[in-house]
Amino acid sequence: MIKPENIDEYIRAFPKEVQVVLEKVRTTIQKAAPDAKEKISYSMPAFEQNGIIVYFAAFKNHIGLYALPGGHETFQEELSKYKSGKGSVQFPLDQPMPFDLITRIVKFRVKENLEKSKKK
Repeated sequence: MIKPENIDEYIRAFPKEVQVVLEKVRTTIQKAAPDAKEKISYSMPAFEQNGIIVYFAAFKNHIGLYALPGGHETFQEELSKYKSGKGSVQFPLDQPMPFDLITRIVKFRVKENLEKSKKK
């Protein structure tokens, strides 16, 4: 995969059925964080507002969401049914995408970033 310049390029690099899911994830994040700016960071789509809110990425069998440790710790119980790491979770492509959960995680991360920025 060629390093994408923006999220549109990133999404276009995947098969159509994955593009549809990626666009829905993107739109979900945009609605939950309307003031966030899109960018590519670590070759992944990212949303930034007072720091990175979330990254997301497509893989062969899942969509990865990276809400950094704070988002994953707070929603640990709901995320427990998914394969996850310290700051990542894998949503399988063969299961319904939990858009409501993604929305709540993103809103939490916006608030968490705002609180951190006020302390600086």
